[in-house]
Amino acid sequence: MKFFPATGCRSKPGHCYIPLLFQHMAPQRAEDHNRNIMKLIVGLGNPETRHAGTRHNIGFEVVDHLARVYSGSFASGRGNYHFAKIACPGGPLLLVKPMTYMNLSGQAVVAAMNFYKIPREHLLVVCDDVNIPLGSIRIRSKGSAGGQNGLKNIILCLGSEEFSRLRVGVGQERLPASLSSFVLSRFGEEEKKTVDRVIGVCHDAVLAFASRGVEYAMTNFNQSGI
Repeated sequence: MKFFPATGCRSKPGHCYIPLLFQHMAPQRAEDHNRNIMKLIVGLGNPETRHAGTRHNIGFEVVDHLARVYSGSFASGRGNYHFAKIACPGGPLLLVKPMTYMNLSGQAVVAAMNFYKIPREHLLVVCDDVNIPLGSIRIRSKGSAGGQNGLKNIILCLGSEEFSRLRVGVGQERLPASLSSFVLSRFGEEEKKTVDRVIGVCHDAVLAFASRGVEYAMTNFNQSGI
């Protein structure tokens, strides 16, 4: 499947487009019956401006991008999180950024799910993954935390591993000894070009999840490189 990154959207706030993935999509089918049901898209990261642009905050960047493209604005939620509601080709989305710091992300996720009455099958968590090379993404319908502390806390708070997650690769061929310092570091200038492209693909993957479900998103967006 050919991908169509959101070229320009990250660098030009307010610039909108309809992803080509959806322009050429067939008319609504039976499996699209849940397109009008609001989905919860949680981007993981750490609050405070000193963490902006770090590898650990790629989840924040993805939901910020979605809010920017579809004219959403974040506000304080009924819990320790910020949220924005948007309408997009994939259906209505509730974007959430936990303000708890990464290791306590589950508290914010549960608060948002309870307040908006969103079941686990309509949850997608977007996070960084040092075990996946930069430029690649992996979507799964369930599974372990794989060493990602935000996912680990969400699993603990939900009492289940059965929720969808979109892992965005931030790794390098040779990882440094201190992973904690690595994930809190910023991308290099050349890496930022790849980050721009992968955020565009994440955009389309989120919309595919929202409109067609996690199995469709896994089949069409799990890939080795962008």
